[in-house]
Amino acid sequence: MAAEDRTTFWHPASLSGLRAIVTGAAKGVGRGITAALLERGAAVLLVDRDPAVITVAEQFTADGRQATALVADLRERASYSLIIDTAADRLGGLDTLVNNAIASNEPKPFTAITMEDYDLVFDIGPRATFFLMQAAYPLLKASGRASVVNLGSGSGTGGQTWFGAYAGAKEAIRGISKVAALEWGPDHIRVNVICPFANSDGVRNWSESFPEVYGKVVKGIPLKRVGDTHHDIGAMVAFLVSDDASYLTAQTIHVDGGMGSFR
Repeated sequence: MAAEDRTTFWHPASLSGLRAIVTGAAKGVGRGITAALLERGAAVLLVDRDPAVITVAEQFTADGRQATALVADLRERASYSLIIDTAADRLGGLDTLVNNAIASNEPKPFTAITMEDYDLVFDIGPRATFFLMQAAYPLLKASGRASVVNLGSGSGTGGQTWFGAYAGAKEAIRGISKVAALEWGPDHIRVNVICPFANSDGVRNWSESFPEVYGKVVKGIPLKRVGDTHHDIGAMVAFLVSDDASYLTAQTIHVDGGMGSFR
């Protein structure tokens, strides 16, 4: 059954009134998450260092969605306050933060990973996640029904050859998330992690670089298909930030067709 043909129970007002930031929203998983939030009635600030995010937001707006774009490089420390200030100005507050952005020069053998490679994935991954959460905290606390969803990876929870720095960065994000969930629970801020496997640009590049390895991985997925960034990954994020998940925090959820069942 095609993703668009599945029966679901959400409706165009499921997330009405919810104000969200999604980083890395210009393509791939970030764009899929954004689409799922918008179609349920949320207002979303799309953040990406790629100026194409402006066109993406305009396309969503043309479809009647509440989308606005901000070009920002998460390697720049000033970007954290800029993003939050923009959300406060354009959205009128913040209820949801989705830290999806990541960049990597892998796959590479462990011994071939350079300090520049390491810095890239850690700067845009855990460092940006940590400090953007810090910057967002006052608005999230003021919301009274806030949620953070951070992006981990099965490359970290289970290990994946040729992704040494990437796996480390993603596991750092999980550690950050668990601490924040414990500290921020009394402030009615929930923090969860998803580890997706979907048809993102990164996965496609991996499949082209290592087709045999990729083929074995797909063959080992219990559901026998690669996830859809919008209808599978986006739908999970939409659930996690909704009131239906109001008692769910400090969790890691593998949205991967069953590959992470043992982790």
